Amino acid sequence: MTGAERREQLVGVARTVFAERGYEAATVEEIAERADVSKPVVYEHFGGKEGIYAVIVDREVTDLTARMAAALEASSPRGAAEGAAMAFLGYIEDCEEGFRILTRDAPIGMASGSLASVMSDVAVRAEALLLRYFRDRGFDERTAPMYARMLVGAVALVGEWWVDAGKPSRDEVAAHVVNLLWNGLKALEPKPSLHSSD
Repeated sequence: MTGAERREQLVGVARTVFAERGYEAATVEEIAERADVSKPVVYEHFGGKEGIYAVIVDREVTDLTARMAAALEASSPRGAAEGAAMAFLGYIEDCEEGFRILTRDAPIGMASGSLASVMSDVAVRAEALLLRYFRDRGFDERTAPMYARMLVGAVALVGEWWVDAGKPSRDEVAAHVVNLLWNGLKALEPKPSLHSSD
């Protein structure tokens, strides 16, 4: 194997180990054993467990962010909602191990590279769409950041449930997500208030 091929092999093996066991429980020993190499080979390529974990997380974040950014390029809010739901669920379906890594524990001190950081980036992008939508409907534009995070958070939580449930199909889950989000957006009150039961 060339050095590049060995590196890719180690990344693939480590991805599986981290997805199955989480960062804390995974060990360089197990990664090396599954890859049929010695521990020094892992250290030579990545410097240790944190190094290989950082490479894997960076790749997962890049993939998920690119998918979500492309989905949010839709010209209409409904199109963006459908695209974002399908892109996020598609990532989970295509990259279940990667999704499990992003939703599990990260090493202490690793602030970026988590599902939360990806979702935060997506929410910032969604704000721009909501700002236009809110402006056109006479809503308070200052609330767009809050609504963007509500929408993105809802999709993320459904994704976490769906990866374990394994059903229904991606299209069906996406349709239900968009049904709730879009129909909820269509009926938004410009000045919502709480209705207390006296």
